[in-house]
Amino acid sequence: MNEPSTYQSALLRKARWRPLEFVAWAVAFALPFLMPSHSLLVNEIAIVALFAMSLDLILGYTGIVSLGHAAFFGFGAYAAALFAKLVMPDPTVGLVVAAVLSAMLGLIASVTILRGSDLTRLMVTLGTALLLLELANKLDWLTGGADGLQGVVMGPVLGLFAFDLYGRTAAWYSLTVMLLLFLAMRRIVHSPFGATLKAIRDNRLRAMAIGIPVVSRVVVIYTVAAGIAGAAGALLAQTTGFASLDVLAFDRSADVLLMLVIGGVGWLYGGVAGAIVFKLLQNWLSAVTPQYWMFWIGLLLVLLVLVGRDRVLKPWTWLGKRKKGGAA
Repeated sequence: MNEPSTYQSALLRKARWRPLEFVAWAVAFALPFLMPSHSLLVNEIAIVALFAMSLDLILGYTGIVSLGHAAFFGFGAYAAALFAKLVMPDPTVGLVVAAVLSAMLGLIASVTILRGSDLTRLMVTLGTALLLLELANKLDWLTGGADGLQGVVMGPVLGLFAFDLYGRTAAWYSLTVMLLLFLAMRRIVHSPFGATLKAIRDNRLRAMAIGIPVVSRVVVIYTVAAGIAGAAGALLAQTTGFASLDVLAFDRSADVLLMLVIGGVGWLYGGVAGAIVFKLLQNWLSAVTPQYWMFWIGLLLVLLVLVGRDRVLKPWTWLGKRKKGGAA
């Protein structure tokens, strides 16, 4: 009788907000006001952080590897841009439509990742993104092809807040959507449903043996992650007024995977931290060495793999001796 209550209380403790989290979110929302010249960068970080968190739902919490998560990001971007251009320019309605359509695509695509090994899933997810990329390229009468979908004009957010040239409205809009979806994801991962996802990640056969419906759990979380990735893509299209083939490119999937490597998988703030570090490094290095900025980010990735994230963040431990194996 006590075990379920103890387990539920443990989940509640993990889901409880800490004071530092409130401070971090307050600072994030204050940045467009305190640093208006960097509002566009804040907006971009919020979008890619949301994208990274959506990938973490399936990679960090469920153990499903993917090299084609950009398929849902790009699909959401094109859906939002086409909705604004052909139907109505309301950004909130367009955001919901793009997220729902991306979730439907994720539901269909989830069939391809239910069987096979990790290598199989890598190839299948990559193939899905490449198929959508080629489809968007061929349907140039609808998507603009290689020239991109231009002439996308967005209306004010909630009919009140018009997008400005400095990007402050865009930054607050993206941060608000990111916070709302973060709360939803946090609720998911710290619920009994989230605990079953972790069980599937740790040992799928054991999860099946204890009665967890593995297939339905994987389909649901893959659909949810696709919808959130589509929402991130929609934010990009709405705040930039443009959608191109770049949103479906392999680089987009590789970059978001790199963000999780930097920030860490299996916790939502890992995607946020990875996005902040990656975008700040990209912004700084591309200004210092425009041709070789990817080299330095690649060097950071190698350092993280060889040394470990904890030791990179604690330079004072670099000269310390490692404990020898075999000690009790």
